[in-house]
Amino acid sequence: MNAPLPQVRPADEFPADVQAGDHTPLVIVGAGACGLTAALALHRWGIQCVVLERDAFAAGSTALSSGFIPAPCTLAQQAQGITDSVQAFAADIQSKAHGQAAPHLVQAYAQHIGPAMDALAVHHGLPWQVLDNFLYPGHSAHRMHAVPEKTGAGLMSRLQAAADAAGVVVLTQAQVTELWADADQRIHGVGFVRPDGQTERIRCDAVLLACNGFGGATAMVQDLLPDMAEATYAGHVGNDGSAIAWGQLLGARLADLGAYQGHGSWAIPQGALISWALMMEGGVQINAQGQRFHDETQGYSEAAVHVLAQPGGVAWNVFDDALLAFAQAFPDFVAAQTAGAVQHAADATALAQLIGCPPEALQATLNAVQPGTDTVTGRSFKRALQAPFHAIKVTGALFHTQGGLDIDAQARVLRQDGTPLPNLLAAGGAARGVSGQAVWGYLSGNGLLSAIAGGHIAAHTARQLLKDSAP
Repeated sequence: MNAPLPQVRPADEFPADVQAGDHTPLVIVGAGACGLTAALALHRWGIQCVVLERDAFAAGSTALSSGFIPAPCTLAQQAQGITDSVQAFAADIQSKAHGQAAPHLVQAYAQHIGPAMDALAVHHGLPWQVLDNFLYPGHSAHRMHAVPEKTGAGLMSRLQAAADAAGVVVLTQAQVTELWADADQRIHGVGFVRPDGQTERIRCDAVLLACNGFGGATAMVQDLLPDMAEATYAGHVGNDGSAIAWGQLLGARLADLGAYQGHGSWAIPQGALISWALMMEGGVQINAQGQRFHDETQGYSEAAVHVLAQPGGVAWNVFDDALLAFAQAFPDFVAAQTAGAVQHAADATALAQLIGCPPEALQATLNAVQPGTDTVTGRSFKRALQAPFHAIKVTGALFHTQGGLDIDAQARVLRQDGTPLPNLLAAGGAARGVSGQAVWGYLSGNGLLSAIAGGHIAAHTARQLLKDSAP
């Protein structure tokens, strides 16, 4: 059965049989990290909301991610003696995006992500820890936070538990298909489809779209992200572009539609994400000709394009015993290893046979991995790789789009003329991010940064909107 098309309907035709009690101050569309962060903030202020989630349980893009969130000046950083600043983080974001990230959002997210993370820790018990044994590409400080599970699924589990404990109303299996708006584009209610095919409706004073990007919308990807047209999509099927569709129907402006998060380390055939920490700590990617083909430390997002450009669209992550031990600290890696993703070779000859490449070419490639700077790719190495070797066959994948509804620093959706719509907010995957306009602009963690900081900001804005609209 085809999913229902997103619709905007006239508010004056809102069904009269919807009882006055079927009302909530705020509807949040999507129960991922963005939606639950916003809902928890509103709960702390005593403001009611209803979170509508299309799936049977809250997971979304967050559960498929690594679950790592960059944030400066947090209590967790302070506890580990890490020095950082909002200004340094903002500069790192903008540097990775070649100066093309929206300045107002870069500043807003860099400023608000720390308080958002601290609030989740202090008020809702999320036990953040900072990964301080390596730096992700583009970050100048150890600021990548994770829950103890070090997985996106673990993060979602803890956010859901916090929402349950707080009594946040989350309706699952409730796919929003309708927004009801008046002539001024003010939203008065939403409609959502239940598993039995029936549409239910609820009145509201404001709406936060915390739902999705468009990575799962094949036609949009082919049109807007041609480099990923044939790539494996490793994101959530709920990223169907409906937020953009609603925005267009309401006359909203779109931005940064060419930006996305790719990943150059999607294990095949296992279909598992392999941590890029392996590359940052000395691993290399080798193609079917036995050659390296890029500087792996530039970023995992643009690596997707580099890998897909290789023969067969595949490469091999190659590393040694020391790096294998390092990687086994990541539960996602251990799961992939258990699934058979990691293969082993006693020496370079056996590795060449495994990859199916000329032994002489591979040996020359491995010989060039020496302390210092590689003259071909410009990458700096701390040490050589030592036999025995380990290898994982990977391809490039599309994970999440980084463009969407244009928003201001308060997460308000903007019209074509730059003025905000009256009561429609957007954050996370529904809105433009801070990754500029192309794949290379994605700084590690930008997706969850915009989700959690954006949800935090949107909650503050919703609080003020509801206060201003109160009789």
